Amino acid sequence: MTRQHITTGSPFERDIGYSRAVVSDGWVFVSGTTGYDYATMSMPDSVVDQCRNALATIAKALAEAGASLDDVVRVRYILPDPADWPECWPITAEAFRRALPAATMLSAALQNPEMKIEIEATARLPHT
Repeated sequence: MTRQHITTGSPFERDIGYSRAVVSDGWVFVSGTTGYDYATMSMPDSVVDQCRNALATIAKALAEAGASLDDVVRVRYILPDPADWPECWPITAEAFRRALPAATMLSAALQNPEMKIEIEATARLPHT
């Protein structure tokens, strides 16, 4: 079994000890991803902007693995405040309009108080 580790270079990955994504046996497992802009290590205030950033980071990791958002089969959304969730629907609906993955939204505290959404995804490589 071969395994590929994908990183964004985030200090969280280094300090906590995880990969943004792991590719194994035709699957891509993308870690919970928050709304940081990893180029600037800044977090936008709005849940909408955080959702967009998280999906862009996920899309980048999937592309590095040889997949795309269209290959996602499972997605989990975690929000500290479930009242924020409906604001994200247009963004997630657009991102996954083709894949239509199985999905779950959970409400739980996140690592830092400024984090308003975390998204985790599992994709199947298109050539397997």
